[in-house]
Parts: sequence; C-alpha cells; structure tokens
Amino acid sequence: MERAGIQLLFAGTIFSSAFLLFLVQPLIAKQILPWFGGSAAVWSTCMVFFQAVLLAGYAYSDWVTRRLRVRAQAALHVGLLLASLAFLPLVVAARWKPTGAEDPAWLILGLLLATIGLPYFLLSTTGPLVQSWVARTPWSARVYRYFSLSNLASLLSLLSYPVLIEPRSSLLQQATGWSWGYGLFVGLCAGTTLLVACRWPAAVPVAAAPGLGAAADGSDKPPRWSDGLLWLVLPALASWLLLAVTNHITQNVAAVPFLWIVPLSLYLFTFVLCFESDRWYRRGVFLPLAAGVLLLCAFGLQHHVGSAVRTGLPIYVGGLFVLCMFLHGETARLRPAPRYLTRFYLMLALGGALGGATVGLVAPHVLPAYYELGIGLVLTALAAAAVLRQRIWLRISGVALAAGCAYFLMAQIASDRSDARHLLRNFHGALITFDVRRLHPSDSVRVLSHGSIKHGEQFLDPARRREPTTYYGATSGIGRAMAAAPAGPRRVGLIGLGAGTLASYGRSGDAYRIYEINPQVFELADSEFSFLRDSPARIERVLGDARLALEREPPQGFDLLAVDAFSGDAVPAHLLTAQAMDVYLRHMKPDGIVAFHVTNRFLELAPVVARIAGLKGLHAVLVSDDAEASRWLNPTDWVLVARDPVRAAASPIVLRAGVRPWTDDFNNLLSVLK
Repeated sequence: MERAGIQLLFAGTIFSSAFLLFLVQPLIAKQILPWFGGSAAVWSTCMVFFQAVLLAGYAYSDWVTRRLRVRAQAALHVGLLLASLAFLPLVVAARWKPTGAEDPAWLILGLLLATIGLPYFLLSTTGPLVQSWVARTPWSARVYRYFSLSNLASLLSLLSYPVLIEPRSSLLQQATGWSWGYGLFVGLCAGTTLLVACRWPAAVPVAAAPGLGAAADGSDKPPRWSDGLLWLVLPALASWLLLAVTNHITQNVAAVPFLWIVPLSLYLFTFVLCFESDRWYRRGVFLPLAAGVLLLCAFGLQHHVGSAVRTGLPIYVGGLFVLCMFLHGETARLRPAPRYLTRFYLMLALGGALGGATVGLVAPHVLPAYYELGIGLVLTALAAAAVLRQRIWLRISGVALAAGCAYFLMAQIASDRSDARHLLRNFHGALITFDVRRLHPSDSVRVLSHGSIKHGEQFLDPARRREPTTYYGATSGIGRAMAAAPAGPRRVGLIGLGAGTLASYGRSGDAYRIYEINPQVFELADSEFSFLRDSPARIERVLGDARLALEREPPQGFDLLAVDAFSGDAVPAHLLTAQAMDVYLRHMKPDGIVAFHVTNRFLELAPVVARIAGLKGLHAVLVSDDAEASRWLNPTDWVLVARDPVRAAASPIVLRAGVRPWTDDFNNLLSVLK
C-alpha cells in the first residue's frame, strides 16, 4: 500500500508538471500574439523558447544528479521552487509591447524569459529529475514509462486548451487558474523531493529489469559515443519535421485555424507510443512506410498533390506521424540503463532545441521560401542510413532515398525560381510575386501571395493598372464604402497593404495612411506594383502593428478605415475586439465608416463584428458581393460599421445564440468555425 502511494506521488508530480508545461504554452502565446500582428511566427518563436528552456531544465537535472548528493539536490530544488512563486501570477507586463523597430523574435524570447522563465524551467526539470529518483528506489524497473506518461499529459493538455479551457474562460481567468495550479505543483514537487531525500538519501541508480526500464540490450554498460550522437540527431530531426510540416500545411496547403494542433499532437503521441512499450514500434512495419512517405512528401513539394487540401493534408500529417514513429522509435531502441537516463534526456532536449531553432529562427533569415521541409526529408533519409548502418543494403537504401528527396527539393527550388519574380521571407512569413499570362495580353496580371493566400494582383496592361482587382471591386463592401465617403478630400486609413490595390481609389487631395507590419510588403508594393505611385492621393506609411500604432497616435480623423490585415486566411483576433473598436472610433470622424474584410473559407467573422458593434451602440451591415459582374474580381464579404445607419445593399447578419462579444481578454476562433 505504501509502495503504491509513493508511486502515485511520483506519477502525479510528473503528470502535473507536464500538463502545466504544455498548458502555459498556448496561454502565454495568446497573451502576446496581438502585439506581433497575430503572426504564426509568434508560435514558432515561442516553441524555440520552450525547447531551449526544456534543454536547460534537462541539463540542470543531469548536473545535479551527477554532482550532488540527494539531500543537496533536495535543498537546491525546493529553494528554486519557492523562488519561482515570485513570478506569479502569469501575466505579461505591458512594458514589453513592441514599438515596431525591434527584431520581434528576440523581443519575444526576452519577454518570455522575464515572465515565465523560472517556473517553466522548473517544470522542465521535473520529468528527468523525478525519474532519476525513481531509478534509486527498489521499484526502478520500467522507469522509462514515466517519460511516456509525461508526454501523455502534454498531449491531454494541448487538446484540452482549445476545446475545454479557451471557450469557457477569459485570459485573466486562465492565467489565474494556471498560477493556482502551479502553486499546487510546487507543493507536490517539494513533497516528492523531501520524501526521496528522507527515504533514499544515499541510494544510487540500479540496473533495471528487462523492459523499458532497462537499456535496449538489457545491460548496464556505458553508452557508446555514436549512440550519444544519435540521441541528439534523431530528436532534432523529429522537431525539425514538426515545425517544417506545420509551416507547410498552414502556409501552403490550408490556412485553417487550429491546424497546427494536429501535427503537434501526433508528434507527442509518437513519444507516448515509443516509450510506453517496445511493442508499438516495429521496424518491419515502419521502415517501409517511412521510405514511401519520404518520397511522397518530397514529391508533393513541387507537385499539386502536395498543396491541394484533400491530398496535401493527409500526406503531410500522416507522413509526420510515420517519420516521427521511426525517429522516436529508433531513439527508444537506443535508450541507456537508468543510471544514464538524465544524460539521455539532456541529449533529447538538446536535439529538440536545435531542430526547433533551425526552423524557427535560422530558416526565416537564410531561406527565401519554405525549403526547410525538403531539407529535413533529405537529412532524415541520411539519418536512417546511419541508424541502419549494420546492414549494407539498408545503408545504401537510405542514401538512395536521400538522393531522391534531394532531387525533388531541387525541382521545387527550380520551379519557384522559374515562376516567381521575387521570393522574400522574414519573421512574418514568405511572400512571392509572379505573373499570370493570359490569352489576351490585357488580361495578364501580377500576383502577390503569402503562402496559399492571394494578397492582391494588378493588371500588367498600363491602361488597366489602376483598375481595382480581387477583393476590392466597386461592388464590394469596400468599394461601396469608398463611394459613400465625402465628395471632397478624404482621409482614409488602411490596416494591411497587400499589393496596395485600395490606393487606386485615391483622388487628388486625399490622404491614405497605411499601417503594415511587414517591411517586405512595402518593398514589394513599391517595386512590383504601381498602385501606390500611380495614386493621386498622398500616401503616408506606418510600419508596425496597426493597433499598437493607432493606440499611440493622436486622432487621425478618418472618413474611412479599412481593416484588411490578414494572418493566414483571417483577420488577426486582436483587431476584432471591443477594445480594438474603441481604438478605431477614436480616430474616426462622426460620420466615418470602419470596413472589416471578413471574407473567409473557414470562419464566420461577420457575427463577431456585429456583436461588438451592438455592444458599442453602432450600426453594422454585411455587404456580400458575388462578383458576377467581372471575372477579375473575387466574391467578398465586408462588414461596414458606423455610428449612423449605413446605406448600402446589405444582407442581414445572423447572430449565433450564446456567442459573447470578443474582447482582449476573451476571444475564441473555435466558436466561429463554419
């Protein structure tokens, strides 16, 4: 009975630490997302921080278990646990808001370190540290199952946030609840630490019985240097593929909300399977599957099958699962005896951090487009050749697979260079411009796209260069709002530039103030398109997040403000809150119109705007344009908001019962999925 209670204490400590570890990730990312334009790169940068601190936590666990006696470990760890309570409650200070001139990635890393650095660090230490203590007990067998348990807790935490926690609580409630949970964890972990110090102060790790508590070969001998290298390389490639596949499917396949959860869940699930038991990973099953998946994923990089939603999603999501099963399964086969487990976990964490940092921090600065997935596939095939080096035919097969993947990667790069005029990439994503030649020369256009989303196009014929295209035709909501604006000189605000199409409505005497977070969009709008320089209006430019800029500026007196910034295929949530509406209204003339572009394949955003308008006593109408009058225009939905009723051909906005107005403290994309 006592033994069961102690084992339950160990399991509860590990489970709670892993659950809180993954729960804090979306919670803190959602707090800072509005400050950086709602970019998907915010999540990637946060992942780099989490992996780096996880590495630091594993390094700490390895150091204290090898250098300090158990009672010294307990004194140090309990002291750090108590000190970490000073970081509560978990709320990011407003002083970390960017001004627009900083490097977003480094600012995010700094604010995360200052806000959750020590608590996250201590949560990261719990798994390997407690497992090292379990290895000192009389029931040290199957200690590696605790690693599987921690990944199961991480998976449950990841899935519970968007489904159970986010829809039912505000950010402040989430932060408060997490802080209380962390306080309980501190008590639980401190109790576990003191129990081990009292019961087994001088014990050393013992060899475990065969199974997941033992080394793969059942021995207690020190690991070889080559095994240590593979402990690093295999998890690094799994982490690399996780972020690379996430980038690919969210940018090039479908900009679907919450889509990033699927690859991360499968990544964690492979950890659960591979370290729960040896029965889940079978080379005879996963080696042929991995070989086929490598070639199929590489082929899809330069073929339509890899970018179409119906084929691309199953190929890359399923491919990630198979490849992570191979990489994590081979890692589990190389596990050492329990006395070396902290070093083993340290190398796993180092590999994960290196893989994540390469994709999240290095790739946006050195690669002009999303080529990291193809590179990762090549490296995975080479890693397979290294792991399977005992059999010559398997080694040759791995090298051949690497060559095949490299061929398709080169084909992808060649295709991009032949079709694209410009390929640019930075923290905010990858931009591409290309020309579409049509049968009649006057119909040919130049297109700007961000991943799978078109952000504007312009006719190449000089006679048609000022003609509005795509989402901005005269019959669209924004076109009607422009027509309803005063006849004299107008002051127009644009949140989101794209190709600059809306500047085509500019007249002599007008002023257009453009807010754009990505400097490369300004660069391409000037060099590749002529909407800005052809416009008779005076063009004013503001670089940085529009809402933060508007909060700092004096009232602008806009006749019209177009909210047309997109992250993926949706307006960033922080531009659709009650507080954001207050900011907009401060800059509007009494009869001004705020136009929200809500065209979206996956989200019903018109009711969100209508709820906020109703809360503020404003009038909102939905202008849906099927664009049948011109084949050069896209069907669009715009919501026009004003203090007085808007005169436009409008459709009623159906409000879902029970849906709350979005605020900075509460917004939930899951509630508006179509």
